Amino acid sequence: MADYIKYLYKTVRKYFGEAIVVTQEVEDIISSPIVKESIINNSDCKILLDRRKYFNKFDSIQNLLGLTDKERLQILSINMANHPGRKYKEVFFSLGGTQSAVYATEVSLEEYYTFTTEESEKMELFALAEKLGGNLELAIKRLAESKRNPQSSTT
Repeated sequence: MADYIKYLYKTVRKYFGEAIVVTQEVEDIISSPIVKESIINNSDCKILLDRRKYFNKFDSIQNLLGLTDKERLQILSINMANHPGRKYKEVFFSLGGTQSAVYATEVSLEEYYTFTTEESEKMELFALAEKLGGNLELAIKRLAESKRNPQSSTT
């Protein structure tokens, strides 16, 4: 599989494409020398989410990804000062090492409640759906509306 990934990355770039790898653990990429070199060396665009749990290991991640000190600070600032009244997450983008920034990604309340993994929110949503005859889509719409306008009813 490692040889295939190496082939894929080298071939895709020749056709002005971009292969994408998504993982929750950096170790998934760096555990294979072939995969590590193929992905790291052929990836101009890097997108990282919150990496604070790797704070003590970040020197090696910085070196591995070829990040500047400015980019390191940007990455470690992700989600550190989010507005408490808004539901959003921050994400780091680096484009070829020449441009980098942290952006907030915020979805509509309907999208948020569709994909939330927060147990209490899921329970609230499922309870409302049950009251609405199992109509999850309607429950999402009503829950989002009730959060936007707390005076309105959720039923």
